[in-house]
Amino acid sequence: MKKIELEIVALSHSITQTHSYAVVLGEVKGQRRLPIVIGGFEAQAIAVALEHMQPSRPLTHDLMKNFMNSFGVELQEVIISDLQEGIFYSKLVCYTENDTIEIDSRTSDALALAVRFGCPIYTYEHILENAGILMDDNATKKDKTESFGSEEDISSDREDLSALGIEELHVLLNEVLEQEDYIRAIAIRDEINKRK
Repeated sequence: MKKIELEIVALSHSITQTHSYAVVLGEVKGQRRLPIVIGGFEAQAIAVALEHMQPSRPLTHDLMKNFMNSFGVELQEVIISDLQEGIFYSKLVCYTENDTIEIDSRTSDALALAVRFGCPIYTYEHILENAGILMDDNATKKDKTESFGSEEDISSDREDLSALGIEELHVLLNEVLEQEDYIRAIAIRDEINKRK
């Protein structure tokens, strides 16, 4: 299978799940975005690495990197390899002088390590087809941590999507994508897919 390279384009509060965050990955050579809901600790770990902050004591992902470096293990790439029932599965592709191995990982942890090692992040076409969101040509990338802050007003999110027609859903999807509200876009995309 051909791998598609991704990069982290946004990190924000999830407006649909309390104490959750979303990391948004974008195609390096394309218009699609892949939003993934992650926990607060992992969001903090990713943000710290993106901002090149040096905590006084190593975070868990820093410890893992230090451990790997001490034993001559290099993280070559991260692959978001599967999507089952809304859960993303990832692999760490690691190598030493003698061997290359793949290690199963939660996607949030894999991304936190990828940022620390500066290694590429990949996925496959079928995952982008099922969970990705296509951005239009006018969309611009946000700064990687621009939306890492307080939650936005979610009153408009409480609309009953099932009461809207398919054409209305497509219009609404375009509106929330222009606002880069990826979490809401996921719910709308899922509602559209249910009707196919």
